[in-house]
Amino acid sequence: MCRKENNELQFFLVHPGGPFYVKKNEGVWSIPKGIPENVEELLETAQREFLEETGIQPKGPFHSLGSIKQKSGKVVHAWAFEGAWTSDQGITSNIFKLEWPPRSKKLIDVPEVDRAEWMPYAKACTMIHPNQLPFLTKAREIYESDTRFTS
Repeated sequence: MCRKENNELQFFLVHPGGPFYVKKNEGVWSIPKGIPENVEELLETAQREFLEETGIQPKGPFHSLGSIKQKSGKVVHAWAFEGAWTSDQGITSNIFKLEWPPRSKKLIDVPEVDRAEWMPYAKACTMIHPNQLPFLTKAREIYESDTRFTS
């Protein structure tokens, strides 16, 4: 999700929840993303995952940002769209069970995403997972050339 604020393009990024990421910040933020269910279309997946991880319903038009392959081998497809959100609204993320501490057989509930933030391009480039950087660059190309994109 993107917006223009004070004539500057900003990106909506999310921080992963859970004990692994509590003290990690730079290089771990992400776009909301997930895995398709059954025969779900990729754009459908992106919209569903965005809603599940943030509580925000994405609205088009959507602009394809292409795909990247992460070190894990997972392929991530992304789309950009214009949206509005304030930190006062907060986010609502889905929860998953995690064994914590490891090998303890104790399960804790962990939010997939624990916080979100609007970031200008330079900050977003520092905070986002490095493999997802091409998504920011492509979105920036799309929105900075689009004269219809409003504040």
